[in-house]
Amino acid sequence: MTALRPCILIPVYNHPHSIAPTVASILPYGLPIILVDDGSDEPTSTELRRLEKTLQPVQLTRLSQNQGKGGAVMAGMRLAWRQGFSHAIQVDADGQHDVADIQHLLELCRQHPQAVISGQPRYDDSVPRARLYSRYLTHFWVWVETLSLSIRDSMCGFRAYPLEACIQLLDRQALGRRMDFDIEVLVRLYWEGLAVLQFPTRVTYPSDGVSHFRAWQDNWLITRLHTRLVFGMLRRIPRLLQRHLPTPGSERHWSERRERGSRIGIRFMLRSYQWCGRRVFNVLLLPVMLYYFLCAGSARRASGAYLQRVRQRAQQRGLPAPSPGIATRFAHFYCFGQAILDKLSVWLGDHDKTPIQLHNESLLTDALAQGRGALLLGSHLGNLEVCRALGTRVPGLVVNAIVFTEHAQRFNEVIESLNPDARLNLIQVSRFDPALAVTLKQKIDQGELVVIVGDRTSATARERVVRVPFLGEAAPFPQGPFILAALMRCPVMLLFCLRNPVGFDIIFEPFRERLELPRRQRDAALAEAVGDYAARLEHHCLQRPLQWFNFFDFWADNETGRLPHEPTPAATGHR
Repeated sequence: MTALRPCILIPVYNHPHSIAPTVASILPYGLPIILVDDGSDEPTSTELRRLEKTLQPVQLTRLSQNQGKGGAVMAGMRLAWRQGFSHAIQVDADGQHDVADIQHLLELCRQHPQAVISGQPRYDDSVPRARLYSRYLTHFWVWVETLSLSIRDSMCGFRAYPLEACIQLLDRQALGRRMDFDIEVLVRLYWEGLAVLQFPTRVTYPSDGVSHFRAWQDNWLITRLHTRLVFGMLRRIPRLLQRHLPTPGSERHWSERRERGSRIGIRFMLRSYQWCGRRVFNVLLLPVMLYYFLCAGSARRASGAYLQRVRQRAQQRGLPAPSPGIATRFAHFYCFGQAILDKLSVWLGDHDKTPIQLHNESLLTDALAQGRGALLLGSHLGNLEVCRALGTRVPGLVVNAIVFTEHAQRFNEVIESLNPDARLNLIQVSRFDPALAVTLKQKIDQGELVVIVGDRTSATARERVVRVPFLGEAAPFPQGPFILAALMRCPVMLLFCLRNPVGFDIIFEPFRERLELPRRQRDAALAEAVGDYAARLEHHCLQRPLQWFNFFDFWADNETGRLPHEPTPAATGHR
């Protein structure tokens, strides 16, 4: 393998005031610096010649005519390659980049010498909002063009290129020579099989900075670029999808799968819904969900296996059921996308516009009339966020939802900033412990509701499961929610929030006036309770199969890799 020999590459076009401070900030790293004068005006050319004469590690090459940022970078790449450099670290001349991250970038190059290392911007308040939000259009199309979310930002000019792969690409492919270059080279290198690794880096927009981005011309170039890349992606679909195929032993527990999204992304989604409305957002949803359907191979396979079980179980009971074919599987994904829109509607307080029918409401109101709260066992069938509507039906009622996800805090922060009156409190937990039980007990004693799902195994105690029949075969259900329900010593109900053709059905079902787990019959009582829960979940899954959103192999033991028919510690009574 070629030894790491990096250089700094700076394309310069009419930056007479910022180029010297930029070069000065890079000098302490002791790297050779190549300045590419892209046909600049005389003041800039004079400054560049001065830097070359006075600073030993700086060399200057000049293009007689302006070639555009891409043309300058490509010329610098070829020069660096001829001089024996292995990597070119591109830095913009306008002072936007935090060069303090060069050391981190170099370390990533040493660890991954064949990868493209690129910054992922973290903006401060100096960023123009129009520029910030418009980048998301390019992000979306790059995700489509690569059938991947690996490239989180394709427009940051602070990156390290492995020169050998780049020169091979330049020799056989004409690339955009202006502002479209940064996007195209990253996508095409990804197509060539290179990994694209990104790290967070601070990006600022100096108040006196000079931007050469031409709004109409460069946006038109980028639009044409995405059109070409989308068509180029089509013939590469098999190879791109192959990169997502799991390797042996790569299937992970649901809690280890990386949740996607950031505060900016969540806020962008919410704002888009507010600005565009549901009808427009609903149209945009189709290509988004098609992208996820094509990329998420394991989720697609899990959906097909689940729908096959639904069909077999429905046939046994003489009920209609959809075919588990590709169209139904995509409908399953699209239904999930619809559920996301429903969440947005609820979080923004628009649920009052949607008809909601409460079933068995007296189960809830009778408990509340006695001054007691209740614990509601929900599931990933339907949309539990809709239960926030209970706050408008029962004034003063507080609904607390227990979730295991790092994004609960992100959602809470963004939602509260947009709608401070939100009454659905998300309680993020990493494990069930006595302190959590005390907190929840206090909430219930105050007349609040606590909602917890019963169809996800624990992320921290995966062996604590009870295997009971579900859709024709034994499946692992978590012990935790049912043990917690017993500790609360309060009414326990089942809750299903399901979409109907015009709105939602919020269904309350009696479960236990008080869930008891006697010490001597604990395992039997726990298995009975979990079995009753699974039976009701199966009933509603058969009624509305496309609304169950567990896109992983629910019947497998994700901790041990056992198939459903193999014994587990929980099944044999060991804990």
